[in-house]
Amino acid sequence: MKKFLSILLAALLVIGAIAVFTGCQGNGGGGQQGGGEEQQSGEEQQGGGEQQGDKTYEIAVVTDVGQLMDGGFNQGTYEGAVAFAEANGLTYNYYQPANGSDATDNDRIAAMRQAIKNGAKIIIAPGFLQATAMTTVALESPEVKFVFVDGWPLTDEAGAAIPNVTAIAYKEQESGYLAGYAVVKDGYTKLGGTFGGGGSNPACNRFAYGYVQGIRDAAEELGVDVEVKISFMYGSTFSASTELATQMSGWYNGGTEVVFSCGGSMVQSVITAAQETENGKVIGVDTDQSILSDRVITSAMKGLSVSVQKVLGEFYGGEWDAKLGGQLSNLGAADDSTGLPIETSKFTNFTADDYAALYAKVKSGEITPSDDVAGIDTAEFWAKNFEGTHVTVVYEQ
Repeated sequence: MKKFLSILLAALLVIGAIAVFTGCQGNGGGGQQGGGEEQQSGEEQQGGGEQQGDKTYEIAVVTDVGQLMDGGFNQGTYEGAVAFAEANGLTYNYYQPANGSDATDNDRIAAMRQAIKNGAKIIIAPGFLQATAMTTVALESPEVKFVFVDGWPLTDEAGAAIPNVTAIAYKEQESGYLAGYAVVKDGYTKLGGTFGGGGSNPACNRFAYGYVQGIRDAAEELGVDVEVKISFMYGSTFSASTELATQMSGWYNGGTEVVFSCGGSMVQSVITAAQETENGKVIGVDTDQSILSDRVITSAMKGLSVSVQKVLGEFYGGEWDAKLGGQLSNLGAADDSTGLPIETSKFTNFTADDYAALYAKVKSGEITPSDDVAGIDTAEFWAKNFEGTHVTVVYEQ
């Protein structure tokens, strides 16, 4: 019965997310789905919210894999665009590439082209998978500006930075560090982490490495031994799956107390597994995911909404050429763009004062977690970096 109820709750969460997804509307925002080029024979494949009459949508968000209202990366990006647009009386819309988690570069290109067809002046696209599509569309549409969230400056065939693209990256290793340090200080010693991208996503990799660095430092300070299970096994699509839920159930039933779920909709599988145990806990990612379940004790966040609003403000303030074009903004605690939602965190021993003191050290640079994640998807990486410490890393891949 407990398992049945857990599965039912997970289903309701997904249905709720879909309901929010289909209902998000604003000055422009019904949302559209772009079809892959191979699917098009004249008319574009579209979802809800077709362009009506002469209505245009000048701020566009093209989502990464997964759903728009995923409680994480896509949602945080979109909410930043919506907040800026509604505060300034601007129209906006979202575009979800066809084929969901199996979207191709052609699907993403089609979604961006549809946004431009609908009047987009600036397109915001989260996720490293957007690089090829954004390069293609930005070069063919130099009058449109592009924001590559979790990306890097894009270049043309000659190697020159594309001037109508700006990139935002985050120091995820800082948020990961804060989360890992906090849970150990709170008394947990059997930890886990499941990470999206299959080891190929730079942001998830930085989260992972920072997480275990924080665990190590807290364990060293307390003089306690901590076991950490790390896996990229079922995170390649960033989606919830039966396989991931089964793996997580095995972890929790084997004694794991807290799992860091790092990768969009994957969190639904981790929450489902946690709820099948008496005390299983979850660390969320990107945004404050405490609203998803009372099992989420904290979240390793980055300032998606804040940073998107900042870039939009600079664009509409006429500062694109001076501050943004062809540039990378690498944001962290010093920019108030990484951290934990301490007000909603469910810690017992780690206090708000403890967090403030730790955050100040990260913000000032006194604590600087490494972001050198080369080889992170190998057992050798974890053995090399944490051998001889109070942390034992069990790598499952």
